[in-house]
Amino acid sequence: MDQDIQGRIKELITEEHRLRAALGEGAITADEEHARLGSIEAQLDQCWDLLRQRRAKRQYGENPDDAAARSEDVVEKYLG
Repeated sequence: MDQDIQGRIKELITEEHRLRAALGEGAITADEEHARLGSIEAQLDQCWDLLRQRRAKRQYGENPDDAAARSEDVVEKYLG
């Protein structure tokens, strides 16, 4: 499962780089890039959050499969 999450993180980072390149080439507008990047950043935050949850559960002897993805709203408003 951790490898799946890490794979998704890599996919999202690749997409982020592709969007930045497309903007630089004039293939998309800044507004299009901004809208899509917002979604990518939120998904990245969710992936990192889930990965941290899984690692914490493993560290404390709990089942990492009990970790669950939290909503974008929760992850984006998390303050620590």
